[in-house]
Amino acid sequence: MASEKINALRIRNLVDEIPGISEKQMFGGIAYLLNGNMACGIHKDHLVVRVGKENYQESLNRKHVREFDITGRSMKGWIMILPKGYENDDELKFWVKKGIDFAKSLPKK
Repeated sequence: MASEKINALRIRNLVDEIPGISEKQMFGGIAYLLNGNMACGIHKDHLVVRVGKENYQESLNRKHVREFDITGRSMKGWIMILPKGYENDDELKFWVKKGIDFAKSLPKK
């Protein structure tokens, strides 16, 4: 739980100044939404990023990335990054930007 809160703070520091960002408890973790659309979040010690179906397979081919599956059914367009894949700030920024960019492509809710 401590690492979840620390990682949520790391994300919050990256997205705090972006207009339209909100933070919400979702899927047993903390999610960051842009204009009501989820962009990224933390589930236990995994970074969850919504990359969209077009970027899904390419993202899965990267190190430390797996399908977003917390219920037994994977969600296409969503990925989970193991802690090794976002432990430094540049890696975290890379993935958070992917999620924000995808959320920007969606209509506001």
